[in-house]
Amino acid sequence: MKTTALFTALLGILLAGCTLRGKPVKSAVPPAAPKSVATPAPAPPPPPLSIPQTRIELPKAQPVDPAALATEAPPPEPPPAAAPARPRRGNPAASQPSSPPAAATAPPEPRDTVQEIVPAAELKRLQDRAQARRREVNQILDQLARRQLTGTQQNVAATIRNFLALSEEAERRNDMRQADALAERAQILARELHSGR
Repeated sequence: MKTTALFTALLGILLAGCTLRGKPVKSAVPPAAPKSVATPAPAPPPPPLSIPQTRIELPKAQPVDPAALATEAPPPEPPPAAAPARPRRGNPAASQPSSPPAAATAPPEPRDTVQEIVPAAELKRLQDRAQARRREVNQILDQLARRQLTGTQQNVAATIRNFLALSEEAERRNDMRQADALAERAQILARELHSGR
């Protein structure tokens, strides 16, 4: 019995706590009405970044000078120089022209070439290197002259000789960079030809 009474008291305390903690009771005091704050007038919207143009105004028509429309005729081209006629074999009198040939147009004057300014030491180095390459290529060509070359190999040898001649010509013009480059090309081809590629 004592346990039952104790159990009932404990249960009553717990239930009383649940009811007290349940829902809060609403107070009878109404909430205070918010104070009306004077709202400033809304700011005007910012002006647009671009204004659409719905009205197009073209400038007034301007008079055109007729001289501005006239085009100059290109200068007349000189008649092409007549090629000298081939003499016929049977007639020796026809081989000599009866009148002096037509005046040929003067050849255009040679223009100055633009060349890179290279220090003297660099020019000497390029010249020595080009000459050494040309010597090596000539030695290879001398060795190849002793052999029987095919048609393709003879064409390559002719190309090599052409590069050598161009290299020497560039050296005479004092264009050592070009002379060295051409000698290098000849050297590469000569080595390939000598090795049998």
